[in-house]
Amino acid sequence: MSIFYFIAFLSILFSLLVIFSKNPVHSVLYLIITFFTFTIHYIILNAQFLAIVNFIVYMGAILVLFLFVMMILNLNKDSEPTKSIYVKLAGVIGGGTLLVTLVAAMKGLAKSQPVVLQSVNLGSVKNLGQVLFHEFLLPFEVSSILLLSAMVGAVLLATKDSNPKSTKPTV
Repeated sequence: MSIFYFIAFLSILFSLLVIFSKNPVHSVLYLIITFFTFTIHYIILNAQFLAIVNFIVYMGAILVLFLFVMMILNLNKDSEPTKSIYVKLAGVIGGGTLLVTLVAAMKGLAKSQPVVLQSVNLGSVKNLGQVLFHEFLLPFEVSSILLLSAMVGAVLLATKDSNPKSTKPTV
């Protein structure tokens, strides 16, 4: 149980470093470490599939993409536009709402009983596959078609129109 608390402490520490870091590249690197601690939590909770997906998809693809985009953008304080009072007010309202939600969740957490797993293989890939392909086959296939259509749409939007109305030069 002590390793759980140590990893939880590291998760909170690195997530706070993500928020309060001045350098955006350092912030993304701290986010990678935060997701790595989440992967360790998934392994401790016997959710191997979530650990693998978190490691490959989030740490391996999305955050590396964030890092490359931030390096390409070359973010400077000189090029940053000034934020209006409405944007700052929206940030304060959003942060306050998040704080109220977290306090309410912590009050409910103090009254709840711990969850005891009935099966050791609850988070295994085999059980997840059986549930996914038996009970949730239709939503799984619909989401795959949705992702395929989004990918085709992104490719179509990214390519230039190769055949405009008339490209023949006039002589």
